[in-house]
This record gives sequence, C-alpha cells and structure tokens, in this order.
Amino acid sequence: MASRWLILADDLTGAADCAIAFARHGMHSVVAWGDSPAGEATVVSVDVDSRRFPAGAAVGRQLAAQAAHWRPGMRLYKKIDSTLRGHLAAELAAQLGALAAGGGPAPLAVVAPAFPATGRVTLGGRVMVNGVPLEETPLWARDHTYASAALPEILGSAGIKAQVIPLEVVHGGIEAVHARMAEAVRLGVAAVVCDCAAEADLATVAAASLRLDQAVWVGSAGLAAAFAALEGQVNPERPSLPRRAGAVLTVVGSLAEISRAQARTLADSALVRHLPIQPATLFAGPETADWRAAAAALTDALASGRDVLLELALTPDPDLEQGPLLASRLAMLVQTVLPQIGALVATGGDTACALLWNLGVHGIRLVDEIEPGVPLGMTLGQLSIPVVTKAGAFGDAGTLRRCLERLSS
Repeated sequence: MASRWLILADDLTGAADCAIAFARHGMHSVVAWGDSPAGEATVVSVDVDSRRFPAGAAVGRQLAAQAAHWRPGMRLYKKIDSTLRGHLAAELAAQLGALAAGGGPAPLAVVAPAFPATGRVTLGGRVMVNGVPLEETPLWARDHTYASAALPEILGSAGIKAQVIPLEVVHGGIEAVHARMAEAVRLGVAAVVCDCAAEADLATVAAASLRLDQAVWVGSAGLAAAFAALEGQVNPERPSLPRRAGAVLTVVGSLAEISRAQARTLADSALVRHLPIQPATLFAGPETADWRAAAAALTDALASGRDVLLELALTPDPDLEQGPLLASRLAMLVQTVLPQIGALVATGGDTACALLWNLGVHGIRLVDEIEPGVPLGMTLGQLSIPVVTKAGAFGDAGTLRRCLERLSS
C-alpha cells in the first residue's frame, strides 16, 4: 500500500509539478490551497503561497499549513524552488522545531533540490543550472534571497547545522548514503545536503533516506519523482480528458526568459491569436478605456474559434514587487471571458494562482505530465476544465506549443 504524502509548496506551479509524478505512478494526487478539502487523496500537495512574502510571514504560512494538514504517519515533503527563491532556511528551521515540539528529536532534513530533467543539479552542496553556477545565471540576477547558492551556508543562516553528502558517496550506493545519514543523526546534524547530478542519484538518496527512523524531505520535483517511482508504476497509456466547448487560453505572466521564448515560438506558429497586454493597461483598471479595449479584443479573439495566447508585455526594468498585482489584474481580465474558455495554460506561479482563484477553482486533480515539470490536470470547484500549470523558467522554446497540442489532441 502506498504511503500518504503531504507536500507543502511555496507556490502553485511548484505544488503541481512536485505532485504530478505521484499521479503518473497511479496515486490519487490533488493540489489544494486555502481551506479546500483534499478528500481521500493519497498525495496532497498544498500551495502555501509563501514565496512572495517576507520571511516572518512566510514562516507563519508554512507553520499554519503544516498544523492544518500534517498528521503522524504521513510523509512530509517540503517542496522548494530549484533555484532557491523564497525563504527555505527560515521556514525549514521553524517546521523542524514544530515537529520536535512534542519533546522528541526533530527528524533529519534530507535536502536534495536537484531536478536534472530541467538542468538543475547539486554539486559540492551548491546549485548548478545547465552547468553554470546558479549565482551566474539570469535567474539569480533577477530574483534571489540569499548571498550564495551554497546550501550549507543558506541553512546555517537559520541555525540549521548541515553536512554535505558528496557525489562520490552517492555513487557508492544506498548503503553508503544511509550510513552517512545515520552518522549525521548520531552527531546531531539537523540536515544533510545531498549532491545529485542525475535521476539515478536522486533514486539512491530517496531509497537510502526511507531507511531512517524519521525524516523530512526537502527538494524540488526531481526528488519527488524518485519517491513516486519507488511506490508505484507508470501508466503507459496517455489519459484522456473531458473537454468542454471553447478555446484553449494560454496566459504568460512570467518574466523568465525561457517563458518569453516559449511565447514567441507559440505566437510564430500561427496556431493562436496573440494578444500582448501592457502592464499600464492592467494597472489602470477595469474602468478605463484601455482596459475595456483589451477585454473586447480578448472576447473577439476567443469568439473567432482559434486558441489564444494572452501575454503580459515586457517593459524595461520591471518592478518585481508589482508581480502579484499584475497577476491579479490579468485574472480579472480573464474572468470576463470565462464561458468561452475550454482549457487553460498558465505560466508563472503568481499568474496560475490568481487565475484559478478568480475562476472559482479550489484545487486540481492531477492526471498527466506533458514534460518534466509541466503537469496537466482537471480543475476542482465551480469550474471543471483541463489546466496546465508551468513554472516560468521550466521547459524549452517549444514547451507551450506542446502544451497546446496535448490539449487539442
């Protein structure tokens, strides 16, 4: 019998891309947020929505979600951003403290953020992206929380004593990794950071850590997939999805360079009507002429019978603090054309969260994975349509086109 898992994620796309592996291995997996019920799901992945908040508020949100959803006997997985955005150290320190509040020792935190399928690996306790140190990438330049991508230093900033299990030990196999983990527990180490450069390394770490008496797992979708593979079997058949009448609406709100390349590829394909929308229009609000013109253009595009790409236009030096407001305004615009939408693709965690909230959705039943980190599901709540959520920096230039093709098949 498969174990029950609780995944606590700091944004919506992360909650979905982490849980989809379990769904693909035959486990009933649901993404939830707020106070929405998860039913009898084997895997419940909760969007705590903490990444965009200051550290203190983020910690409070994580502790509240843990108290509301975790029960003894459940395996607890802390989903973190594979490029270390957010407040993972402060959150983890508080969560470990809460688990030890009953008087016993805190479980060992097994930290393995690598996601090799998307180019993220961990070497020497540091994150690399496509062979480049994370600190040297545009991802880090645009948005980072810590001074470096060295995980022992990051964890140490919150008082978490950590050791690195280097790649050569991981390559030594399950017994070698488990022995190093057990030694860390004996020495009072709070967390082990596991180097992983391939999916086989994550599989070794997962199998070794399951032998521990107590553990909390901290990682991205890569480590989650390793656990899913240990507990189930992939269904070789592609699930079919119910589809209501209406166009596929793809909404790109992420500023990530790869998302913009994906939008260009989709726009150039002639498969969609492309509607860029200026941030100034969204800031101005629904009472303005520009907003009304944008809403009319979106209505006409969807009524034409073609699928539609709605893209937040880039501006020089965008203000990242305005991201949640822009996502909310995008959602308000989309809400006006809800009856015309047959399926939805949302790129960027803030964008996806705002869209689904405004459409009366309280969860997602995950059913398939279009490619690594790009899950497909059915919305739960007032609306039931196929939905794809994708983190902004995931995929290659053709990802959004493949999402559209999957939804149109």
